[in-house]
Amino acid sequence: MKLKRRLSEKEEFEIMKLVLDKFLWLGFGILAFGIYRAIMYNFYAGIWFIAAGIILLVIFAWFIAREFEFAR
Repeated sequence: MKLKRRLSEKEEFEIMKLVLDKFLWLGFGILAFGIYRAIMYNFYAGIWFIAAGIILLVIFAWFIAREFEFAR
């Protein structure tokens, strides 16, 4: 049986950064798409995308704060 190698704290942090960076880009992308729809069509056409982007970014910020507190 092959033994699994444990990651150091720095390696864990780098992997977490790579994964969470994708959520950050996704949140801003959805938010930008909502702003685009609000400008091009009307406010109500984009408000759902804007709200979804904001919710995703708030969840992202909460998760980062929780992980930072856990690491301390």
